[in-house]
Amino acid sequence: MENNTVSFYFNLTMFVKIGHYHYPAFVFCLLLYSFIVSANFVIILVILRERTLHEPMYMFIALLSVNSLYGSAGFFPRFLMDLLSDSHLISRPACFTQIYVIYTYASYELTILSIMAYDRYVAVCHPLHYHRKMTSKMVFNLAAVAWVFPAFGLIACISLSARLPLCGNEIQKVFCANWNVVKLSCVTTVANNIVGMLLTIATVFLPLFYVLYTYLRIVIVCWKKSAEFKGKVLQSCLPHMVSFVIYSITGFCDIALSRYDVQDINPFVAVILSLEFVVIPPVLNPLVYGLKLPEIRRHILRMLPSYKQ
Repeated sequence: MENNTVSFYFNLTMFVKIGHYHYPAFVFCLLLYSFIVSANFVIILVILRERTLHEPMYMFIALLSVNSLYGSAGFFPRFLMDLLSDSHLISRPACFTQIYVIYTYASYELTILSIMAYDRYVAVCHPLHYHRKMTSKMVFNLAAVAWVFPAFGLIACISLSARLPLCGNEIQKVFCANWNVVKLSCVTTVANNIVGMLLTIATVFLPLFYVLYTYLRIVIVCWKKSAEFKGKVLQSCLPHMVSFVIYSITGFCDIALSRYDVQDINPFVAVILSLEFVVIPPVLNPLVYGLKLPEIRRHILRMLPSYKQ
């Protein structure tokens, strides 16, 4: 029976560290999930309804909100169930499905932020050619690449992990993570490490350096322009820069935690760090774009009954 448990189930051990805070944590996370769904749905609805927002920048913002809903759906329902449960076992198929959803969510976030950076780069550095370059077909192709490439790359990576014979079943997280599973392997994981490194370079470091490059070019162009021009550029680029910085910090925290022995970290801090990148971006993205971009903010306010009166 024990061998079957090790073979077919993983135990998410970090829930023990939450202790007597299970019920308050459940209520708080349920409200948080409700806010994520509502806020991102409002952003998507506003952009789809208003024809004036059918522009590349706003369509990419809608994609970002769709990704937030996707990633949250892959994390919160199972997490909320585990908060109320005494047992935190998860089957292997369910674990690898969760890994796939959360990791594709993480990859999509970076690839979408990258194509948003390209959109801002063209708009600021090549304004006369913007409508020629950012056609509906180009927007569709960029979105397709942003979604398709990480999906296939992660299928290859997770397939390798799913075939590993494991000598344990304890995952020191509140959700399934690929590296934590690989560490349980009874055999060498050189192939997993190589594929994982190549995938990390393609889906993390290349988008990261590309975003930094585009904003360096934008800064160079703005340097010689008027204060009014700089203000307009800052207004359109600031939400994207905030989203990019937030996601980079939360992603780094999760990667660092995966490579570190959580036994040496304060239990409360370990849980918070493990939740950051699946909670903070979906919460802050609709706030950042809804509050900072006047076009979206105005249409959201028009939806409120008090504003109409």
